[in-house]
Amino acid sequence: MRRVRTDLVFRPGRVAGRLGLRDIGPRSDEAGHRHATWLELFLDVIFVYALAAVTARLGNDPTPVPSAVAAVGGLFVVIQWAWVGQVYYDTRFDPDDAPHRVLVLVALVGAGTMTLGVDEVPESVLLPVGYLIVRGVLLVLYLRARPTSPQARTVTTVYLTGFGAGWLIWSASLVVPARHRPALWIVAMIIELAAPWIGRRRLDKWPVDNRHLPERIGQFTIIVLGSALASLLFAVPDHPLPHMILTAGIAFLVPAAIWWIYTTFVTTHLVASRLRGGQAYSYLHVPLDGALLVLGWALGQVVRLVDDDAGRVPPELRLLLAGSVVVWMLCGLALYWLWSPPNALRLAITGYGVASVSLIAVTVREPRLLLFLLAAAIVGYAVLLTRRLNRAGRESQDVAEG
Repeated sequence: MRRVRTDLVFRPGRVAGRLGLRDIGPRSDEAGHRHATWLELFLDVIFVYALAAVTARLGNDPTPVPSAVAAVGGLFVVIQWAWVGQVYYDTRFDPDDAPHRVLVLVALVGAGTMTLGVDEVPESVLLPVGYLIVRGVLLVLYLRARPTSPQARTVTTVYLTGFGAGWLIWSASLVVPARHRPALWIVAMIIELAAPWIGRRRLDKWPVDNRHLPERIGQFTIIVLGSALASLLFAVPDHPLPHMILTAGIAFLVPAAIWWIYTTFVTTHLVASRLRGGQAYSYLHVPLDGALLVLGWALGQVVRLVDDDAGRVPPELRLLLAGSVVVWMLCGLALYWLWSPPNALRLAITGYGVASVSLIAVTVREPRLLLFLLAAAIVGYAVLLTRRLNRAGRESQDVAEG
């Protein structure tokens, strides 16, 4: 039996030895920082298609009914939570041996099954079957890591209890009528989402990697932004006229400004020392990323309206545009709050962003003008906020070095 690295864990127990578990600590570079592995990045690929399938549920009707938007929001939470679960395992355990790789490949099959089932929810059982595979693999991984140390037993107890209960409820949904399945899924997701928060004191005893977790969650956010860009590009007609190219370019400024702000925030490492178990950081990304997914679809619909020479943007679409941007801004403010209570300047910047976007959505109906003013407001917001973030990052670094 191979020895476990004594600088990371205690001597493995008999069960761990029989399972062949070794080297469960995360891989680090020369500077000691944990980075995403090739296996983690490979798993991300299937979630690109999963997000595309979720967005496709909205179709091309610029006036979606609230139930359709709610369904997309619920499906997005399921997809993201399935992905996040693996991230939290990888930030604490990473044996990278043959059994681990095989299990993750099985999880990838489950994620693919979820993707195929998104379009036929709730009638098809593909979504719950895929989720059961993904979550079942995670439970096996935690069982495999559990005997390796007292620290591991403390952490895995939280996940095995909460995720195990959720897994049983998802299993029960397979045998009930299709119309009752969403109710069981909601109950299961509430239990799973609540488990890490209820057990945060246990999880804080083994803090997450303060570079790996933001990096991985940031990579998922980039995937979401990529999906938003795809929604925008697919709205541009074949052989577009010059005015449509200009319209798409103006719309592109919105996700580009969002990307600029987000990458600035992540690279300043403002919250790195305050992540602990990472619950607040990851939970805030659920509405943030969901808002970006809806925003990309809404921008695409406005571009389509321009191509159709429509004279006005429906109020439902303007509400989705403003609502998604406002949710993103408020989640960004909350993420900043994890580092330090925002001062008057930071609050004023958010107030400007929320007020300007809301005012534009309420008063402007013409599609081209709406896109232009919205892009101008968000680019202005990006300029103000990135300057503030860079200054805060320098101040934080000076304090750390002093």
